[in-house]
Amino acid sequence: MIAKTTKRKVEVFSAGCVLCAETVSLVERLGCPSCHIDVLNMNDAGVVERARVLGVTRVPAVAIDGKIVSCCAGGGVIESDLRAAGLGRE
Repeated sequence: MIAKTTKRKVEVFSAGCVLCAETVSLVERLGCPSCHIDVLNMNDAGVVERARVLGVTRVPAVAIDGKIVSCCAGGGVIESDLRAAGLGRE
């Protein structure tokens, strides 16, 4: 039997600043074949609405499978929190 691979949806909310670019690089480095990474520009009204729905209050922020990673709710993006949320896990 062939296992069906489900992609993990990773959304990176960015305003294009240096900290956001560092977060995008980190997420891309940690990502795996099971991760579908979208970098979303907060200058786009549709992205702002998506961020609002998820509860994003600051950028950079990362959501995995529709849930904000815990570190992003409190201050900064932390690699160990991204990994705990499933980033890079096949």
